[in-house]
Amino acid sequence: MAEAHQAVGFRPSLTSDAGEVELSAPMLQEIYLSGLRSWKRHLSRFWNDFLTGVFPASPLSWLFLFSAIQLAWFLQLDPSLGLMEKIKELLPDWGGQHHRLRGVLAAALFASCLWGALIFTLHVALRLLLSYHGWLLQPHGATSSRTKTWLALVHIFSGRHPMLFSYQRSLPRQPVPSVQDTVRKYLESVRPVLSDEDFDWTAALAREFLRLQASLLQWYLQLKSWWASNYVSDWWEEFVYLRSRNSLMVNSNYYMMDFLYVTPTPVQAARAGNAVHALLLYRHRLNRQEILPTLLMGMRPLCSAQYEKIFNTTRIPGVHKDHIRHLRDSRHVAVFHRGRFFRVGTHTQSGLLSPRALEQQFQRILDDPSPACPHEEHLAALTAAPRDMWAQVRRSLKTQAQEALEAVEGAAFFVSLDSEPAGLTREDPAASLDAYAHALLAGRGHDRWFDKSFSLIVFSNGKLGLSVEHSWADCPISGHMWEFTLATECFQLGYAADGHCKGHPDLSLPQPQRLHWDLPDKIHLSISLALRGAKTLSGNIDCHVFPFSHFGKSFIKRWHLSSDSFIQMALQLAYFRDRGQFCLTYESTMTRLFLEGRTETVRSCTREACNFVRAMEDKEKTVHSEQWQLATSQIPVQQIHLFDAHSYPDYVSSGGGFGPADDHGYGVSYIFMGDDVITFHISSKKSSTRTDSHRLGQHIEDALLDVAALFQEGQRLKRRGLGEDDSGHSRDSLPCHTRGSRAPTTATNF
Repeated sequence: MAEAHQAVGFRPSLTSDAGEVELSAPMLQEIYLSGLRSWKRHLSRFWNDFLTGVFPASPLSWLFLFSAIQLAWFLQLDPSLGLMEKIKELLPDWGGQHHRLRGVLAAALFASCLWGALIFTLHVALRLLLSYHGWLLQPHGATSSRTKTWLALVHIFSGRHPMLFSYQRSLPRQPVPSVQDTVRKYLESVRPVLSDEDFDWTAALAREFLRLQASLLQWYLQLKSWWASNYVSDWWEEFVYLRSRNSLMVNSNYYMMDFLYVTPTPVQAARAGNAVHALLLYRHRLNRQEILPTLLMGMRPLCSAQYEKIFNTTRIPGVHKDHIRHLRDSRHVAVFHRGRFFRVGTHTQSGLLSPRALEQQFQRILDDPSPACPHEEHLAALTAAPRDMWAQVRRSLKTQAQEALEAVEGAAFFVSLDSEPAGLTREDPAASLDAYAHALLAGRGHDRWFDKSFSLIVFSNGKLGLSVEHSWADCPISGHMWEFTLATECFQLGYAADGHCKGHPDLSLPQPQRLHWDLPDKIHLSISLALRGAKTLSGNIDCHVFPFSHFGKSFIKRWHLSSDSFIQMALQLAYFRDRGQFCLTYESTMTRLFLEGRTETVRSCTREACNFVRAMEDKEKTVHSEQWQLATSQIPVQQIHLFDAHSYPDYVSSGGGFGPADDHGYGVSYIFMGDDVITFHISSKKSSTRTDSHRLGQHIEDALLDVAALFQEGQRLKRRGLGEDDSGHSRDSLPCHTRGSRAPTTATNF
C-alpha cells in the first residue's frame, strides 16, 4: 500500500561518518504542533466526548445517584459523612426561605463529585486492563487462567450498550519501544536478505547509531508520547501520505470489489440509488454513533478515531504537502458520467431521499444527451497527476471555476457512472476479473476524482466497486462501511421484480445540477499532460484476481494453524519460486489496540520462513516438495452477521487490492471468502521484466497446495507414530470446492 511504497522510496541518510544529533528547535516545534492538533480534535468533538467520556456510566446515572442521595437525606442519613454540610457552609446564604435550596445544591455538587470520581476510577481501571496484551501470545484454544480473569474484569468494567467512541478515553496510549529492541528487530528482519558482508556493514552502522544518535531521538519520541495522543500516527499520516508527491492512482489509492458471483440488479441507476442510500444510512448511523465499536474476542475494543473522516472528506493538493479537508456535513454527491459532472442533492426538507428517488436522479443523468465541454471530460486526470503539478493547476481552477470545484470537493463522496460493464463473466472468467480489478484501481485515468475519501463506481451492468483514498484511514475502516453497504442495499433495501428500487419516483424533484467549468486556456496543456501520465501509469499496471477454491480457512484451522501465517508462508514460497531469491516483505498490521493507532509493518520474511522455503525446495529433504518487492495485506471480514453464508453462499465479498510498492515488485491482497475460498488480488508493473502477476498467481496456487500437503503429511506421520490410521495424503486428496457446477441463485448471476 502507500506506506510500503513510501518505504521503498525512502533512502536512509545515516552513514558511517554520522555525528551526534543535537537538540533541534524545529523538532520540538513539530512535537508541540502534534499535541496541539490532538487537543484541537478533542475540543471540536466536545459533546460526543462528553457522552462517551462518562461511559461506562451514562448521564442518567448521575440523576440516579443524586436521587439516591436525596432519599438518604430525607431519611436523615448522610452518605457523604458530613461533606454535604461543609459544602452548604461554603454556599452563599440566600436567607431562611432558601435553606432547602442550599441543601439541594449541596447534594447536587456532592453527587457530581462522587459521580466524576467513580467515572474516573472506571476509566483508569479499564485503561489498565486494556494495557494487558498477554492474550495475544497464547495459542488458539489455550486461554490461560490469567487471561480468563482478565476477560472477566474487562467485561465487568466495560459497561453496556457502548457507542462507537465510548472506549476512546479508556484506550491505552501506544508505548514507545526501547531503541535497543527496535534496532535488534530491524537487524533480524534484514538478515535473511543481506549477504554476510552487507549485514556486517549494516550492523556496524546500527551500533554507531545507538552510540551517537539514538538516545536523543528516543527522548523526542518519549516527549511526544506524553504530549500527543499517539506518538506516531500524525507523523505517519503526514510523511507517508500527505508529503508524498507521487500520483495517488495506483501508488496510494486502493479498491474494493462487489459480490463476486452475483449482481442484485442489472439496472445501473437502480444499483446506484440503493448503494448511495445505504452509504448515507451508514453516515447517519456514524453521526449518531450507532455503529458498534469493533471488539476483538467480543471484548477488547479497537480505536474508532479513523471513522470520523469517511464522508465529506477530500485530500487537497499542496505544493509541498497535501492536507485533509473534512466538512461536518454535506447534502449532495458529485456524479461523473461521460465526461460531465453533476451535483445531486441527497436530502429534502423531510429527510434523506428514498432509493427510488435517487435512482430517478441517476437515470436522468444517464439519459442526458448533452456532450462534455472541451477539456471537461479529462479534467479529473489532474487528480491522478503528481501532487505539485495538481496543486498549481488547482489554484487557477479555484479562481475560474470555484463553484464547480466546491461542489465536487464538498460532496459527501464521488459517484462515477461508468459506460462499460465489469465483473466476472462465464465466457472468460479469468480475464474479466483482471479487467474488473484494473477498472477499479485505475479506470481510464480521468473518470475518478482520486482526491475524494472514496469514489463509488457503478458500471453499466449494475456491478459496483470502490476506489479509496488512503491518507484519511486504513482499509478495515472503509471495509466495514462497504460490508454494511452491500448487505443493506441487497438484503434490506432490495429490488423490485423488474430490477428497479422499491417505491415510487418523485417527479417533483428538480433535475440534477450540471456543473460548468470555466477552464482557462493555460490549464488545457496541464490536463493533457496529466491525462498522458495517467494513461501511461494505468497501462503499465498488471492486475490479476483469482479465487482459490481447493480449500479455505476451515481447512487451515483444522490443523490448528493461523490462517494468516499459513498464507504468508505460501507467499514466501511462491515469491522464491518466481524470483529465485528472498526479499523484504511488507505485511500491514493495525495498531488500533492503542488510542489513534493506525498501521505498522510485519516483516514476514524471517530466517525461519527462509529455512522453511529452502527445505521445501531441497529435493534431498524428507519433506513433501513439488515443483519489498512483496507487499501483502489481508482484508478482514468484520461483520459476518450481515451475510448468511449458508442461505446465500454466492453473496460473499471478493475483497480488493492495491498497486505494487516497487517498480519490480508485487502487491498481493487476499480475503477469506467464507470457509472454503480464498481470493487473491495481485498487481505488478508491465514495464518490469522480472514480474508477472499471472505467473505469481500460479506459484501461489501451487505453493498453497504444497504447504497444505506438507502439513497433511506431517499429521499422517504423527498419527502413524501414535499407532493410528495413516492413510496417505497428497495434493490430489486435498478438499476442493468448485463453483462451476453450482446452479444460478439469482436472475443476474455473473
